[in-house]
Parts: sequence; C-alpha cells; structure tokens
Amino acid sequence: MKMMSVAIRTTIVTIVLTGIVYPYAMTGLAQVIFPWRANGSLVTDEKGNVVGSELIAQGFANPAYLQPRPSAAGDKGYDPTSSGGSNLGTTSKKLQDRVAGDVKRLKAENPDASGPVPAELVTASGSGLDPHVSPQGALWQVPRVAKARGISPERVKAVIDANAEGRTFGILGEPRVNVLLVNLALDRQFGRPAPMPVQEKKDAAKSESPGGQPAAANGALEAK
Repeated sequence: MKMMSVAIRTTIVTIVLTGIVYPYAMTGLAQVIFPWRANGSLVTDEKGNVVGSELIAQGFANPAYLQPRPSAAGDKGYDPTSSGGSNLGTTSKKLQDRVAGDVKRLKAENPDASGPVPAELVTASGSGLDPHVSPQGALWQVPRVAKARGISPERVKAVIDANAEGRTFGILGEPRVNVLLVNLALDRQFGRPAPMPVQEKKDAAKSESPGGQPAAANGALEAK
C-alpha cells in the first residue's frame, strides 16, 4: 500500500511539473524573449492582413510572382499540416516523368529565362515546405516576373538582391531568398498585379505543380 501511495504521488508530481509547469514556463519565456517567432513568424501585407508564415512555403501560379520549390506536402502541396516528401527515389519512373514534365512547363512559362532550369525548381525539399530558393533560382524567374508586371528586369533584380539572405552566422547553410518576402516586397514597391483570368486559374488548378500536386491558382497575397 505504501509503495502504491509513493507511485501515485510521484506520478502526480511528474504530471504537474512536465505537463503543466514546464510547458507554461517555456511558453511564457518564449512570448517574452521572441514573441514573433513563438507565434509562428507570421507575415502581414501592407494592410496588416496575415498572408502566411516566413517559415512555410506557399504556391504561386500568377506569373508576376516568384514561384517556390515544388511541394509534396498534402494532397495539393504546401500543406503545413502534412509536411513531408514524396519518398520517390531517383530511379522512380514517376519522379522522372514528373520532373521532365515540369522542366517543359517551366521553359514554356519562362521563355526569356537564360540557362537551364535550376534543379531546385523541379525538386521538392524533404519537408515540402521550404520557403526559400537560391538567389540563382530567383533570378532565373526575373524575366517572367518583370514582363508580367510591366517593369524592367533590373528593378525586379534589385528587390531580390535587397531581400537576399546570407549564411546563418556567416557559416551555416547557403545564401537564399525567401519567396513570400520577395513577393510582398514586389507588391509594396510596384503594386499588386492583376488577378489571373478565371480560365487561367482553372487551367492552373488542373495542371500538376512541380511537386506532383495541383498548383495553387493564387498565393495568399492574391487571396486577400
């Protein structure tokens, strides 16, 4: 009986400490030290509307926006509740066919781009939610974005350069560009582009995205 009493008290104390005190203490410290990060690194537009998170990619089909890496997260891709990859190996015929189709599509959508299609634009990240592309991946898309917005490529390049991120602490990772932040910066500087025609939205929704999922016709920026 004594052993049972000790076990019950130990269980109660453990539950209180690890299930209540510790989580609330860590949550409180996070809210005090870095509240923006603790609340999901949410990003807002010029009107204060939340349009996404700095940490999670979202699809953009409008040619006036940079496009992110492919996503196999969830049924339609870019689903933050279903983070993951396609788990297809390099010898997979399905993967090879999908990549070949996406290369063809990207070349058709970016006829003025110079050089081959960057590999990252046809390969998904392990999470399917990588919000970044390399500076090279972003610059390859500049002619299309500039043409869709009716501005010079140099002005788009300037926005990308201004939002480029270096290696973390100067040594970790690679230089990168956050797609959502660049698209927001483009809207702030040049205004929002015209919405895609209804038929083009339907075609984009039917077509497969680089992750093998239906591409989103509009990103959160246009949805607002």
